[in-house]
Amino acid sequence: MFSWVLALVWGLGLAAPAAAQVSDQTAASVYTMTPERIAATLAAVVGLIGAVIGGLALAGSAGRIGTANGRRGAIVALVLGPIGLVIGGLVVATADGGLGTGNGLAGGVVAMVVGLIGMALGGLALARARRTG
Repeated sequence: MFSWVLALVWGLGLAAPAAAQVSDQTAASVYTMTPERIAATLAAVVGLIGAVIGGLALAGSAGRIGTANGRRGAIVALVLGPIGLVIGGLVVATADGGLGTGNGLAGGVVAMVVGLIGMALGGLALARARRTG
């Protein structure tokens, strides 16, 4: 009877350092900027710039802003949108944990959505610029 208690204590004694190592890697602080969070933030910013420029190009191609047809802005949005989408997708695909673990998962998803919006606005602006120009 004493042997199984001894085996259990010895087994837990060996498992305790492994559990301590795992607990160090579980989550980052809310304010810690990990490389994954930085990449996701940069991807979201690039996608957001593409979406804003695409929206301005769409408004310009409709004749609401100045006399430009919005072709140049549409092309810029069509370049920046996929960059944000792809980098955000890479961050999401390589994330090891869930939300709040410091892997940039939420920022990657935001970057993908904003990049997709930028692509759509750029495509609409380019189609409208071709039609009116």
